[in-house]
Amino acid sequence: MKSRGAVLWGIGEEWDVIDIDIDTPGPGEVLVKTKAAGLCHSDEHLVTGDMFMPHYPCLGGHEGAGEVVEVGPGVTTVAPGDHVSMSFIPSCGRCKWCVSGRSNLCDLGAQLFDLGMITDGRIAHRSGDTTLARMCQIGSFAEHMLVSEAAVVKVEPDLPWHAVALVSCGVATGFGSAVHRAAVEPGDTVAVVGIGGIGINAVQGARIAGAKRIVAIDPVEFKREKAMEFGATHTYASMAEATAALSDLTWGEMANKVILTPGVMKGEMIEPALTMTAKGGTCVVVAVANMFETEATLNSFMLAMLNKELKGTLFGSGNPRVDIPALLSMYREGQLKLDELVTTTYSLDEINKGYEDLRAGTNVRGVILFD
Repeated sequence: MKSRGAVLWGIGEEWDVIDIDIDTPGPGEVLVKTKAAGLCHSDEHLVTGDMFMPHYPCLGGHEGAGEVVEVGPGVTTVAPGDHVSMSFIPSCGRCKWCVSGRSNLCDLGAQLFDLGMITDGRIAHRSGDTTLARMCQIGSFAEHMLVSEAAVVKVEPDLPWHAVALVSCGVATGFGSAVHRAAVEPGDTVAVVGIGGIGINAVQGARIAGAKRIVAIDPVEFKREKAMEFGATHTYASMAEATAALSDLTWGEMANKVILTPGVMKGEMIEPALTMTAKGGTCVVVAVANMFETEATLNSFMLAMLNKELKGTLFGSGNPRVDIPALLSMYREGQLKLDELVTTTYSLDEINKGYEDLRAGTNVRGVILFD
């Protein structure tokens, strides 16, 4: 079928909105008419080269929502007319990781950057004679998405599209980094470094989990102000500034949990973050780093002798088929703020303006809305 999508032809280039051709659904596949797509920083990493795609050109977008228009043979969990949230982490429901409650580590994730479809490996997206890869096997920066059944989660039809899109990545990752991976408990002091689309949700995850103090750290004043709206109790412009303040706030104990969600993760951030972490505390690395960076700075003696933990996390260590409906239920009941996350909405043709705003620090989350 014919559609339109935003394609990245190479590192350092702008998104190019072009006509594309998409196959009809094969076995185990779902065709979705896109209704909303979040402008996540992970797609910006494709532009900068921090997250290097093996294949260019690439159809961007992995945070999205839409309506099922057609399903292939063997699809049983969704039907035409259903509303779905994308899951950039596919879950097969059968591998060791899925059946042990860790579907964020599903074995299908090994194919996220493959050129062909997860289902059978065929090339299903083209622009003329040019083959197109898709960001995380999704490609939500397009009017239609052809994806594996393993990458869609059915949701209630009365939920607004922007909310369904946002929980598919940024909200689930940020919330889960606090609630699942850091395991924030009532009374904890939590520090969140970087208040973008993920960090702001780590803040509200910590709030919902019962944190006593939530320290939001970001150099951009607008983002610090937004963090206060989402539950932060204190804000600072840098880790150095926050470290001194935390010592006073906690009588020297420091933060029980530190969550690293900067725009780009750097190895040099580890030691300052661990300095902010209390004895027996946990530091969680959430943000994407350059794929080829292999060095980090930390005091191994202090890590061991003060019994601290340093953890990574993917999708907030949650389970898409559980967490996406749960987060939307919390939104419906007024516990989770999603409408307030959307700073600006854009059309597909305005995608480059959306990413200009992201780089300028004027958006918490931009969202593309489709007709």
